[in-house]
Amino acid sequence: MIVNLKNPQTNQFKQAKAGFSWTMFFFGFWVPLFRGDWKWLIIMLLLDLIGIFTFGIVSGIANIVMAFLYNKLYIQDLIAAGFKPNDDASANILKTKNISFNGLAVD
Repeated sequence: MIVNLKNPQTNQFKQAKAGFSWTMFFFGFWVPLFRGDWKWLIIMLLLDLIGIFTFGIVSGIANIVMAFLYNKLYIQDLIAAGFKPNDDASANILKTKNISFNGLAVD
């Protein structure tokens, strides 16, 4: 499910997927790199660096766990940065995924 988010102050528009992240599962730290999500890029790179010393075990576990969590964390970071759902369908998706946001959808 894709969520449409808009920042009313900057008029910036972003689309984000809600739910399991197959791209994070297969590509790991590349996902936050291409999304410009620097906080999670650094965290994933540190986990991959630790994974070098554990023969990839930490990296594999981190990719599996983050595949379940990353999209929700990314959307929560966008909401914290001032983004709001752009339509009622996006607001309903966020509610079903237990992602809280302030106010109503931006029209």
